[in-house]
This record gives sequence, C-alpha cells and structure tokens, in this order.
Amino acid sequence: MKVRVRKLQERRGWAFGFAVLIVKPTLLATTTHEWIDGDKLPESGGCVLVLNHVSHLDPLTAAHLVYDHGRIPHYLAKSGLFRNRALGAFLRSAGQIPVERMSRNAAGAFDAAVAAVRDGQCVVVYPEGTLTRDPDLWPMTGKSGAARIALETGCPVIPVGQWGAHEILYPYAKKPDVFPRKRITMKVGDPVDLTDLLDRPRDQHVIQEATDRIMAAITTLVEDVRGGRAPAERFDMRRAGIRPTGNPRKKDDA
Repeated sequence: MKVRVRKLQERRGWAFGFAVLIVKPTLLATTTHEWIDGDKLPESGGCVLVLNHVSHLDPLTAAHLVYDHGRIPHYLAKSGLFRNRALGAFLRSAGQIPVERMSRNAAGAFDAAVAAVRDGQCVVVYPEGTLTRDPDLWPMTGKSGAARIALETGCPVIPVGQWGAHEILYPYAKKPDVFPRKRITMKVGDPVDLTDLLDRPRDQHVIQEATDRIMAAITTLVEDVRGGRAPAERFDMRRAGIRPTGNPRKKDDA
C-alpha cells in the first residue's frame, strides 16, 4: 500500500534527526508496513495518540508511522532510561518525557505531557501502561493518563490499532527475529469522542468513562487489523494478580 508521506512541519532537533538516520533504514530493512487511514493523524496542533502495546519495539514502529505523516512523536518514557547521563540527554533533546511509574512524581509527567499538548505537540501514550499481559496479546484494561491529558486540554485523542511488532520481538523475548522481514500494520481511527465529558467534574467516574472509550476504540481497530474478535472482557492485571511492571513470567528473587 502506497503511503502519502507528509512533509515534516516541526523542527526536529539534532537528537531526533540522528535517530531518523539510524532507525528508519533499520526498520525498512527488517519490516514491511501498511499504514491504514494515516491521513486521520492531525497535520498540526496538540493531540494524544493512543496505541495498544505488544512489543518493546512499539515506540519505534509508532514513530515510523507518525514521522511518515509529518509529525514528531513525544513519548512518556520510563524515568529509568533518563538516569544514564548520555541517554538521558539524548532523550530530552528528542523531546521525550520521563515518567516515574508507581510514584507520586508521576504527576510531573502529567504536567509535562499537558504542556507538550498545549504547545502543539503530538504526545504518544500506551494506555495499558505496559506490554499487554493478555494471553493472546489483545488490549488490556487501560490506565487513566491519556484520558486525564485529554480532559485537561480538550485535545483530540487519536486511537491506533497495531499488529506485527511482536513477531520481531515478542514480549520479554531476549532475541529479535528479524528475517524474513515482518509486516507491521497500523490503522488510525477517528478521534475518540469525549466532548460530553469535558465540562463535567473530573471525578473518577468521568476519568474511567473516558479511559474505557479510549480502550474500546483501540480494541476495535486491533480487531480490524488482526481480523478477529477480542475477548468480551479486557484482561485486568489487578484481578489476575499479576505485577504491573517487569516480566510476569520471571519469578521474584524473594
């Protein structure tokens, strides 16, 4: 499928420019891709892009989609990545936003994401908060970050269903499988309609409703690209007793 590539309108900076020189040729050498309805990505203005999460490679393949459509992705990245001085400087130069999961300091990441959206940037969020633990890699229940950013700013929330990156690097696999080339499919949906929630008190019920709508939109798109039906009830790590971070298949040392 031929992609109508948009010209980049934003100033990308040295770090992102350097990453493009390394990452895009690598992806083109190891994957084929199909971008479906990519023109639904806003050409300009602040927005939140929300995707399902099936591989540690997802941020790279999502960046490929976003960059091909004239935008620079700004990620909420694990704060641990920023602790390395060189990597941290690179990530900050590329406009990425540190997140301290399971910490009160996560509020700072929310403020930074809101500021980025208000500054006209495209902020990428994986609402599940981690790689899916669903046995068949369907989207899980979502966390509230994307919904809270959208309700605070009133920005469009653009859902994307994606499939294929797990064939290169399965969740928590130690080695990638790059040959033969794997196909990455991403389908962009219409903005999630949250207009009726924007003027309501931002209580837990409203935030949960917005989160549920976001996850429902993502799940529908994943069904389209996979050609199957998701479980009627999304996998919930809390109910399943699975820890929210780290490899769920790896036993604790204690």
